[in-house]
Amino acid sequence: MIAEPFVLAGKRLRNRLVHASMSTRMVRDSGVSDEVIRYYANRAKGGAAMIVTEPLGMADEPTQRSAFKTRCWNDDHVDGLKRWAEAIEGEDCRLLGQIQHSGRARHDAGRHSGAVGPSALPCDLSWTMPRAMTRDEIRRFVEGVAQSSQRLKRCGFSGVEISAGHGHLFHQFLSPHSNVRTDEYGGDRQGRTRFVRELLSAIRAACGSDFIVGLKVPGDDGVPGSIGPDEAAAIAPLLTSTGEADYVCFAQGAHARTLEMHVPDRHGPRMPYRAMCAKLRKSVPGVPVIALGRIGDPAEAEAVLAAGEADLVGIGRALVADPAWLLKAESGRAHDIRYCLSCNTCWDTIVTYQKPISCVNNPRVGARDEVDWWPKKASAKKRVAVVGTGIAGMEAAWVAAARGHEVTVFGRSAETGGKARLRSFLPGGEEVSSIYDYQFGAAKRAGVKFELGIDAVAGDVMRLKPDAAILAGGARMLAPAWLPADATGLARDLREAVVEALAHRARQPGTAVIFDADHTEGTYAAAELFHGLFERVVIVTPRNSLADLVSLVGRQGIERRLSMKGIETIFLSAPRWGAEVEDGRLACVNVYSGRERWIEEVALVAYSTPRAAEDGMAASLRDAGIAVTLVGDCQTPGEMLAATATGHAAGNAI
Repeated sequence: MIAEPFVLAGKRLRNRLVHASMSTRMVRDSGVSDEVIRYYANRAKGGAAMIVTEPLGMADEPTQRSAFKTRCWNDDHVDGLKRWAEAIEGEDCRLLGQIQHSGRARHDAGRHSGAVGPSALPCDLSWTMPRAMTRDEIRRFVEGVAQSSQRLKRCGFSGVEISAGHGHLFHQFLSPHSNVRTDEYGGDRQGRTRFVRELLSAIRAACGSDFIVGLKVPGDDGVPGSIGPDEAAAIAPLLTSTGEADYVCFAQGAHARTLEMHVPDRHGPRMPYRAMCAKLRKSVPGVPVIALGRIGDPAEAEAVLAAGEADLVGIGRALVADPAWLLKAESGRAHDIRYCLSCNTCWDTIVTYQKPISCVNNPRVGARDEVDWWPKKASAKKRVAVVGTGIAGMEAAWVAAARGHEVTVFGRSAETGGKARLRSFLPGGEEVSSIYDYQFGAAKRAGVKFELGIDAVAGDVMRLKPDAAILAGGARMLAPAWLPADATGLARDLREAVVEALAHRARQPGTAVIFDADHTEGTYAAAELFHGLFERVVIVTPRNSLADLVSLVGRQGIERRLSMKGIETIFLSAPRWGAEVEDGRLACVNVYSGRERWIEEVALVAYSTPRAAEDGMAASLRDAGIAVTLVGDCQTPGEMLAATATGHAAGNAI
């Protein structure tokens, strides 16, 4: 069904796949960059029938003047907007601009001093305090959006989408939790929906019936007293009864502790919005509905459509991971898809680091040749040795082999995947396997030779007489300063502890203690594993928080799961190793005051710490005249994003 055409506002969509709005951070100085056009054009070439852009600057007011929002409220960038539309529409793909206003919502550090909202109530996440918008400000915003929509139509865009979900301004007006106004824009549902209804009417009046006007609304924001499915079912008909909205999609989450619901990750069920969407569709009869929410596999999309739960399928992260997602599925090559991990690394790069969007499983996001990419042959064939079968080494190996090089991979284990394979066995790790599964399949297709089960040394590599060597041996956790060098028994690094736990999976008495000087998500996945195996789990960290190296949405999920499972945390502390450990007692010392807190009945102490690169072979190989490249943790210990990126670069560079 996904391949079947559909019609919105008289415009034909060649299939049912919609690229849902995602920020790219590729906009420069409020303009239309070549990078932005390439990103969206690649998704159109890969099969998307309609694309909703990232939020645009749609009105001449402060929050719309961001350098990362393409300015549409005057003619400054008309030429760029035309080029953008031509590139996407030229691929038989409808391009829609998104209308969004953050209002009081903020997920960056600090508070936004210029925030506005329906009422003077703080953001539930950042505690930013807005001032209430005046009627004149609302009117000017509506007029500005209508004029900008008209400008987009003149430039060749097929429509716009009003983003009234995710806790942004229009959502704030819709919610009784954040809107306590007593004028015509507050009070009952008619009042709270007035702002969005006026936007719909103004756009339709300015742009006519042949312009797609979509509407994203909250289906369940998870905030008490706000908008749950029942309230959403009451609001949606008020917004759509005039027939001015050409489609509706229902989203989850808000700028609160529920922001994580906005981008559901791999710790929850597949398609977590599905039941909600199917229920809420009944509240908008006759209005096309776009399904959203972690739809990552073509078979899942087909199932939603076949069940009549939606008319179209909206996908964001899966098309970041592979813009040719549909193209491959339609040609019987679903096995070639580089699947989304639902890790939210993409969200982290654009929000936390404010860098162009990146993906663990797609090192070529936005590249000219990104769609269904396969390497071009190198000018000269070389013999290449790769040491390490983790995702950095495997990425380098398959790319180099596909370019025509003779590649041999050495691996300690009998299986590929390295530490990523270990992570795949922990809670929330299943999708990680798609990285090395794809890499192994591509490597076999490209003719890579494997020597597995070998703890290779420099001599093994030299025996091949390679022209180049790529070292991807990973990194080892450093023993913490508080652990004596001759300590035995209870203490071990977390990876060793996990391997042993997975091998036995036997419930045992006592307490598992994790010293957390790592703050990446794998540490907390291990804590969840131990929760099922030990009577008690305690995380001890010298910092005043957890998961500092995890995105905000990921951190929310970690904090929720640890809290719900009763996994304890001791902050600003480190263990003090002593004779008492042999008797099952461990002292944790506050890093400032020196006060001690004792943990009783300790059965396991595991440390998760910064890692040192396993690069000892490099010097010997270089002395032998072999060109050496370090990738992944062997280069600089980091996260999976760096592993696939450095491996990909190395494979292309040889």
